[in-house]
Amino acid sequence: MGHAYTPGLRVTDKTLIRKKRILPIQGDVMIKSGDVVTSDTIIAKTELPGKVHTINVVNLLSIVPEDIRHYMIKNEGTKIEKDETIAESKPLIRWFKTTIKSPIKGTIENISEITGQVLLREEPQPLQLKAYIDGEVVQVIEKEGALVETYCSFIQGIFGIGGETTGIIQVAVKNPGQELTADLVLPEYKDKIIVGGSYVSSSALKKSIELGIKGIVVGGFDDKDLKDLLGYDLGVAITGTEKVGLTLIVTEGFGRINMAKKTFDLLVSRQGKKASISGVTQIRAGVIRPEIIIPDPGLKQAISGTEEGWERGALKEGDQIRIIREPYFGQLARVKSLPNELAKIETESPARILEAEFPDGKTAVIPRANVELIEE
Repeated sequence: MGHAYTPGLRVTDKTLIRKKRILPIQGDVMIKSGDVVTSDTIIAKTELPGKVHTINVVNLLSIVPEDIRHYMIKNEGTKIEKDETIAESKPLIRWFKTTIKSPIKGTIENISEITGQVLLREEPQPLQLKAYIDGEVVQVIEKEGALVETYCSFIQGIFGIGGETTGIIQVAVKNPGQELTADLVLPEYKDKIIVGGSYVSSSALKKSIELGIKGIVVGGFDDKDLKDLLGYDLGVAITGTEKVGLTLIVTEGFGRINMAKKTFDLLVSRQGKKASISGVTQIRAGVIRPEIIIPDPGLKQAISGTEEGWERGALKEGDQIRIIREPYFGQLARVKSLPNELAKIETESPARILEAEFPDGKTAVIPRANVELIEE
C-alpha cells in the first residue's frame, strides 16, 4: 500500500519537547548542562553590531578624496557622541568654516581615501537570549546557546502573529463555539493568556492590548481585522516579529470556526497553569507552526523516551484529521479507509483519496492533500 504523507498538527496532553536556543551571532553562554531553568532564565548573551551610517565628507567639504584625512577631527576607532564634530574645512576666514557633525553616538569605523566617505557605526545592542520554556538544560552549545527540554502539554495552531511570551492560562468563554467579545476581556486578565472559542472580535483584540494581556488563543479570526491590527497586508512571509502588543494564535483558520473540542478541553484542563506561547508562523518550505507549551514536570513518569523531532506524517485508518479545503473546511473527522487506487476528483485530475467519517456518522471522499493529521 502506498503511503500518504500529510502535514501534522500536534495537540497532545503529554509529550517531551526540546527547544534549541541559539544566538544569532556568537556570544557567552550563561548556563551549564543539567541546570533547571525557567522561561526568564538568561541562556546566553551577546552584542549585536550597531547600524552603519555613511557620510560623504568630500562632497560636504568640496575636497578631493585623497585629502580627506587632513580635514578629519576624529580618527578611525574613535568613539563619538551625537552632534560631535568629526570633520571641518580650513578656510582662510574662520567665519566660512564648514563643520560636519555626527548624526549618531557610536564609533568611526572607516575613513576612505578612495570614495571620500566616512562610515559611522552605532553602539552595539546588547541581546539576552532567554530559555522561553521552564525545563532542564540537556546540552550546551559553546558560544551559541543550549538545548532545553521540558515535559509538557503541547498544542500547535494554524496561524499566529507576535513573538514569544509567557503567562497564566485563563479560559474566557464557556464553550469552543462561543465568540470572544470585548465584554469577556476583564481587567484581571492582565499578563495572562486568554482562551476564546470560535472567533475573536477586533474590539476584543484592541481591549486586550490596552489591558496588557500577553496572548490570545482562539479558533478563528477575520483576515480583514488582521490588516487593521497590523496596519498593512501581511502577505506570505514568516510572522512573529509584529509589534502589536500581544501574541495571537489561531487554532482552526480564518473566519468563525469553533475551536476543536480536544484543543479546547485540553486548555480548560490546564487553566491556571503557566504557558509559553509563540505566534511564529511560516507556511512555505520549512513549515513553522504557532505553538502553546504548558510545562508540567509531573508528566515525566507518564512519558517513555523522547519525541524530539516528531514527524510521523503517514496516515492510517482511525487517525483524527482536520479538513483544510472546502466544502468541509475546518471540520474534524477520522480516517475510515485509505483506498490504494487513484480516483478522479472534481477537477477531473487523478488524486490519492481517503474516506473520512464525521462525528455524526456521515462519510465523504476527500483528497488526501486536503487534510492534516492531528496527533492523539
